[in-house]
Amino acid sequence: MTAVSEQSTGPAEGAVSVQVRYFAGARAAAGVPEETLLLARPAGAAPTVSDAIAAALNQHDEKLAKVMPACSFLLDGVAVRDRGTLIPADATLDVLPPFAGG
Repeated sequence: MTAVSEQSTGPAEGAVSVQVRYFAGARAAAGVPEETLLLARPAGAAPTVSDAIAAALNQHDEKLAKVMPACSFLLDGVAVRDRGTLIPADATLDVLPPFAGG
């Protein structure tokens, strides 16, 4: 899967929009608090959390690539255990680095 850019007429046909929100160190590494990624759906295949992670990494430099392996993810508020989880249209993916404290 690849990320596609949003056109002035809306999302590319067959693309799935996902709002990616970055927290704490992931936000600092990405340089933005959130962004919308459009994930291509060739042949009607639904994109996965792994596809969204790859698209996010493609949009940013190595800072995010260093943080991302330690992160956990929430898809529409539910913890993601399997990165092969399918992403529905207009979903929200939260990127959460490990937090210190207790």
